[in-house]
Amino acid sequence: MKKMISTVILLILIMDPLGNLPIFMTILKNFNSKKRRIIIIREMCISLLIMIIFLFSGENILNFLNLKTETVSISGGIILFFISIKMIFPNEEIKNKKEILKDEPFLVPLAIPLVAGPSILATLMLLSHQNSNYIKCIFIALLIAWIITLITLLMSDIFLKIFGKKVVNVLERLMGLILIMLSTQMFLDGIKKWFHN
Repeated sequence: MKKMISTVILLILIMDPLGNLPIFMTILKNFNSKKRRIIIIREMCISLLIMIIFLFSGENILNFLNLKTETVSISGGIILFFISIKMIFPNEEIKNKKEILKDEPFLVPLAIPLVAGPSILATLMLLSHQNSNYIKCIFIALLIAWIITLITLLMSDIFLKIFGKKVVNVLERLMGLILIMLSTQMFLDGIKKWFHN
């Protein structure tokens, strides 16, 4: 149970629903609230499908690419580290850039890479490889994390009105600090296994 809770927290931190709130709102600002909800649900379902494929085929993907678990752990840790750095120190030019899409977004950039990015796909591959006996627990943890992310994004208008952009930014930085510790641990675990082997 404790492991599942920690997995759920890890996956939520990587999906970063609070950090994605302003981006989703900016991209979907030209659509009415009903259309926004439909797009969010559709894109989230696509991202879930991709994440499930990587979770259950992680072992086969690693074998096909001839990759060791330690390599995925180290590279996953590095990717997470850079993502957490961006969460703590966001690029103001990117942050202030209002990239408005006139056409309805499909697959990119909402499903990939905002939700199902390289960091979460690498993490799911690593989790499935390290805990092959608990794959069902990881799947449940993924579903819980996905549902929480979906609810957060669907309530984006309410969250931004209640907390405001400043509080959301503070929460994102806090999540970045936690994620930086998790990424360091993942990196160190990979190094430790590499030397043991």
